[in-house]
Amino acid sequence: MSRSSTRTRRGRSRSPTTRATSLRGSGSASTSRSGSGRPDVARPVITFLSDFGPSAPAVCRGVMFGIAPDANVIDITHQVPRFSIRDGAASLVFALPHMPVGVHIAVVDPGVGTERLPLALKTARGDVLIGPDNGLLIEAAERLGGIVEARTIENRALMLPVVSSSFHGRDIFAPTAAHLAMGASFSSVGPTVPIDSLVRLPRPQPRVADDRLETQIVHVMTYGNVTFAGTPLDLTTAVGPLVDGRPLRLTFGATEGNEAGEVVEDTVWGLTFGSVPLGASVLMADSEGHLSLSDNQGDVAKRLGLAVDRPVTITAR
Repeated sequence: MSRSSTRTRRGRSRSPTTRATSLRGSGSASTSRSGSGRPDVARPVITFLSDFGPSAPAVCRGVMFGIAPDANVIDITHQVPRFSIRDGAASLVFALPHMPVGVHIAVVDPGVGTERLPLALKTARGDVLIGPDNGLLIEAAERLGGIVEARTIENRALMLPVVSSSFHGRDIFAPTAAHLAMGASFSSVGPTVPIDSLVRLPRPQPRVADDRLETQIVHVMTYGNVTFAGTPLDLTTAVGPLVDGRPLRLTFGATEGNEAGEVVEDTVWGLTFGSVPLGASVLMADSEGHLSLSDNQGDVAKRLGLAVDRPVTITAR
């Protein structure tokens, strides 16, 4: 039997629907050499984000490779703070615009096993996002041109034979993503869902009032940098021109369950991390243009006990 016929039969046995080329041919940045003298062939791209930590993602990758052995699986992160949908959503927004067109799985799913829907979202750029209907996927999908079609994942042929109530990342999302990467049609996933019915996270809006900017933490980065809703323009409107070294004060409001109560951090505006000595804090624009507080080679979130959704007021001093 020829090598080509073996590959054809293998591909057919793994895909429950008619093969398509839109996603399989989209990962042109990632290629594999067959070793037979043939030119490199585009590999389907699957990206993967979760709050699973270091071990559970391997099980999901095993499921994906069992269905799509040629897939290029890119791990965005599996260190999203546990159950923090907003942190996961922010990580997707940060990463996906820089990824090749492909299938993107995101699992931060406190409501696993409940009535929340398992979703597949098709974007104008050509990507498919897979994950729970809890707001995790929406903003990233909008960054990829917007949602053009939404479906709930109901096709059992795309899932593992046994579906648990506690590990949909392994049993539903990973196999569905792999089948789509191998060419299963988007319509095979399940019935359509009205786009305007999807769960959306409330978007914090900065507020300028009485020479101060009132906002909140929307993301905690790997190094402990904290990102706020708002831009340098918002802060300039509140406190005036921002120059390197300008003194500022951040007052973090007390939150329920936080024994430390209100926290005050005196810092400066900076153009780079190097605007301040090692260990000192600096408020600056991050790589996406948002306001961000960092310790130069430190972890400001850990030092001050900061987390997503905590309110903050920024003033001059």
